[in-house]
Amino acid sequence: MKFTKPAWVMHKDSSKTDDTKRLSIFSIHVHPDGSRIATGGLDAKIRIWSTKPILNHASELSNRPPKSLCTLSMHTGPVLTIRWAHSGRWLASGSDDEIVMIWDLDPSGRGKVFGSNDVNVEGWKPMKRLPGHESDVTDLAWAPEDRYLASVGLDSVVLVWCGFTLERIRKLDQHQGFVKGVCWDPVGEFMATQSDDKTVKIWRTTDWQLEAEIRKPFEDSPGSTFFRRLSWSPDGAHITASNATNNKGFVFIAAVITRGTWTSEISLVGHENTVEVAAYNPHIFLRNPASPIATSNICSVVALGADDRSISIWQTKSARPLIVAREVFERQIMDLSWSWDGLTLYAASSDGTIAVFNFDPEELEGIAPHSAQQQYLHKFGFVPPPTPEGYSHGTFTNSATAASASRITPPPSPNRSQSLLQSTFGASNGTNGAEHINKLVAKKSNKKRVQPMLMSSVPSASILPSAQGSTSALPPSASALGSRAFQVPEIPRSRQPSHSASPIPSPRTYDADVEMGGPMDMDVPIDSLDTSASSANKGKRKASVLDIPEDRPSKPRTLGGDRPREIIPVREIASTSLASTRPHLFEGADLLPVPPLLTFLSANVEGSDCVFEARNSEGDGPTEVTFADGKQTLWLDYLPSPVLALTVSTTFCAAATQDGSVNVYSHTGRRSMATLSLGSPCAIIHGCKSALMILTASGQLSSINVKNTTSFFPPTSVTPLLSTSPNCTILSATVRHNGAPVVHCSSGTAYTYDAQLFAWTKLCERWWGEGSDVWQGRQRANKDKDILTSIEGAISMAAGIPASHKERPTWWNTALTLGHLESKLHAAKALDSAAEYKQALLIYARKLADEGFRAKAEELIKELFGPIFWRPGGRDDSWTPTVAGMPKRDLLREVLSVFARSKTLTKLALDWQDTLKKASSDDLL
Repeated sequence: MKFTKPAWVMHKDSSKTDDTKRLSIFSIHVHPDGSRIATGGLDAKIRIWSTKPILNHASELSNRPPKSLCTLSMHTGPVLTIRWAHSGRWLASGSDDEIVMIWDLDPSGRGKVFGSNDVNVEGWKPMKRLPGHESDVTDLAWAPEDRYLASVGLDSVVLVWCGFTLERIRKLDQHQGFVKGVCWDPVGEFMATQSDDKTVKIWRTTDWQLEAEIRKPFEDSPGSTFFRRLSWSPDGAHITASNATNNKGFVFIAAVITRGTWTSEISLVGHENTVEVAAYNPHIFLRNPASPIATSNICSVVALGADDRSISIWQTKSARPLIVAREVFERQIMDLSWSWDGLTLYAASSDGTIAVFNFDPEELEGIAPHSAQQQYLHKFGFVPPPTPEGYSHGTFTNSATAASASRITPPPSPNRSQSLLQSTFGASNGTNGAEHINKLVAKKSNKKRVQPMLMSSVPSASILPSAQGSTSALPPSASALGSRAFQVPEIPRSRQPSHSASPIPSPRTYDADVEMGGPMDMDVPIDSLDTSASSANKGKRKASVLDIPEDRPSKPRTLGGDRPREIIPVREIASTSLASTRPHLFEGADLLPVPPLLTFLSANVEGSDCVFEARNSEGDGPTEVTFADGKQTLWLDYLPSPVLALTVSTTFCAAATQDGSVNVYSHTGRRSMATLSLGSPCAIIHGCKSALMILTASGQLSSINVKNTTSFFPPTSVTPLLSTSPNCTILSATVRHNGAPVVHCSSGTAYTYDAQLFAWTKLCERWWGEGSDVWQGRQRANKDKDILTSIEGAISMAAGIPASHKERPTWWNTALTLGHLESKLHAAKALDSAAEYKQALLIYARKLADEGFRAKAEELIKELFGPIFWRPGGRDDSWTPTVAGMPKRDLLREVLSVFARSKTLTKLALDWQDTLKKASSDDLL
C-alpha cells in the first residue's frame, strides 16, 4: 500500500491574502474513469483535481497534467456533498444554500476564475439548478444506471429526482430529524437513508413506500455529527451504517444491516469516536481466486472514517480489520471515496486536507471480474426492477447499431478533439471474452409496457471493435493478476458520437510513460465523453454542435403531457355574467368588483419555470387549466365554468371559476380537496405555501389550510373594513403562510383577522407615519421576509405621508414612536414574522431605556419572563413560553442587555438578570 497526502489539494479563502490557511473539505468523490477527483469545501466552491499527479511523483513534479483542473463557484454556501454520475457525464453538488446543482462539461469555459487567481484548465457549467430543500443539503446519491438522484438535508426531507429529466418525482418526509446520509441498492430495488432521528429507513423504489425501519444500533448514537453517511455492498447483501453504538452509547461502532431481514447483528468495533462515513469498495472480492464463485467465496471490502481521525478497512466475514490508519488527519474525517478499479481510497477531512491510499491487488484479495459480479447478482436473486416506460434492453450485433441505440441522457456535452484520448486501458479479445451485459438503451416503443430482455451472449470484440490505430494494453498491475484482473471491454473510437448511460470505467495506472493527450496537451481526458471527430477537424479546439439524440427518453406519461404548451392572445370576453342573469344567487355581489373574464390567465411558481394557466373559450368550447414546465405541458384539466382568477404556491394550484367554485390541485394535477362552492364569484385569490385565501365579490373572506384541508377560521365578512371611511375600497389582499390575511384598504390602513379575538385588527396605518421615528415607508423590503416593512412602503406609495409642518405637542414623537412599536409587535406576532418581531422588540427596549420609562420596562420584562414556577401543562395556561416561534426568555436576555447599558434602568436589568440565571439553572424550579 502507498499512502500520500497531497499538500496542494486544498480549499482556501481567495478573498484573503493569507492563502496558506486551509478551509474544511466536506466531500470528495472520484470520477468513474479515475482521471480526476472533485472536492467540496467551506469556501462554497467545488474544485476538480487530476489524480495522476497524486499517484505518480513524476507527473506531480512536471505538472503534466495540471494538478488543478477547474474551480466552480456558483454555490453561495459551503458545499457539503458532491457526487459524479455513474456515466461520468454529470457532477451533482449540494450546499448550505439549499440548492442541488448539476454540472456539465463546457469546452468554452476555460480561463481565469472571476474574483480569484485560479485558472480553469477545463470548464464545467451549471446545467440544472434543483431547488426544493428548505435547509442544508447534506448528501447525494445516484441510483444504478443513473435512473434517479436522491438528495437529503437538514429539512428532514428526502427528495428523489429523475436521473434523465432531472425533474423532482418524489418527496419523502417521514424522518423526524436531520437526514445526513443516503445510498442505493446496487440493483436499484431499494434506497436507504440515515437520520438524526436515530433510524435507518429502507424505501422501495417501486412505490416509494417504507420497506423497513432500523432503530436498534442507533438508539444511543450521538446527534452532533456532521454526517451519517452509509454505504451498500456491491453484492447487495449488506448496508454498513455509520454513527451506531453498543453498550448504551459507550462503544462506537459501524452497524452492518442484512438485506431482507433488515436487522443488524454484526458490528464493526474499534474506533474511539463516532464513525462518520462508510464506503464500500465497488467490487466483489474472491477470498480464494482459484475457487468458483459461491456465497462462501464472496466477500466485500468497506472503509470507515471516524471522528477519532483514523480510517479502518474491513473485509466481510473477517473479525478484524485489514488495515487501520490512525491519526491520519488533525480533525474528523468527512468523506471517503473508492476509485472504480477498487485499488485507490480517497479520504477528506475537516482539517482541509485529503489522504490517498493506493493498494496492490493482492492486499485486498482477488477481484471478481465484472461479468462474474453480474452473474452473482442474478444467481442470488438481486435482479434489477423493470426499466421505466419508454426504455427497453436491446441486443446489439454490430457497432453501428450500438452507437446509434446507446444514445441516452445525460445529453452529450460538446465534442472535443480526438487527440485528447490517446490511450485505452483494458481490452477483451476473442469470443472467449464474451460477457452478459445489461444495457439500458433509449428506444421508442408503442407498447404500454416494456419487458426487460437479457442481452444474449455476444463476443466483446464484435460489440465494441477497436478503432484502427488505437492502443490497448492492460496496465502492469492488472496483467499480473491473470484471471483475477478486472475485465473491461475496449471503448470504441467511432466517428459518430455515442455514449452509454453507464459506461464501464477503465482501471488506470499512472506510470510516467503514459501520455495524457500528447506532449503539448495539458488536458485530462474523460472516458465517458466521446471525443471522436472527423479527420478534417482533428486537433482543433473548436466545440462542435450539440448532438441531440432523436430517441431521447420520454418523460413519464401524464394527462396532456404529450401536448406542447401553447400561448394564446389575451382578450376580454364580452359575455353576460352569471351574476347579472341570476342575481338572486349572489346577494351583495356588487360589494367588490369581479375580475374581467379573459381568454388566457397564468400564474408562475416562485423559484421555478413552472406555470399554471387557464384558457377560456370565446364560444361554446371547454374551459381548460394546464400546468406546464417551460414549453412542455405536464398535466391538464377541464372545468364546467370559465376561470376568473388563478393562484399558485410552492405546494398547490387553485382556479376560481365564474360560478363561485374553487378547484385546488397539487403540482402533479391531483385534486387536493373537494371543489369549494362559495356562493359568489371570486374577487381576489392568493396562496402562500399551504395557505389559500379567497375573497368573494359578496365580501366573504375564507382562509384555508390546503395541506390539512381545514379552515384557519370561519369565513368572515370584510364589510367592517369598508365602512371605516367613505368610498373605502380594497386595494389588495394576500395571505401569510400561517393563514393570516393581509388586506390593504384605500383608507391607508392594513388589516388582518385575529382568529382568537374573532375580530379584524389593524396591522399598520398611515397615522404612524406622521410622527413615528421608526416609520419605514420609504424602505424597500422583501415581501416574504419583511412583510411589515413592505406594508408600510405600500401605504406610503398609495397615499403619501404629509410633511410634518404643524405645531406638535412636546411628547408627540415619543408617543407615536412607542405606540407604533407596540402596534408593530402585535402585527409581527399575528403574521408570524419572527425577524421583524425581534427587531421591533429590541428597538422598543432601546427607546424605553433612552426615555427611562421604568414602569413600561418592568411590565415588558414580566411579560417575557412569565410566572417563575411555570411548567408545561400546568395550571397557568395564560402564559405561553414562545412568541413568533422564539423562546420568550431568550428574547428577554437580549432585552435585559439593552437595559443594562442604559443610565436609568441598569439596576432593574441586573436584578432580573440574576433572577433569569437562577430560573435557568433550576434553582427556583
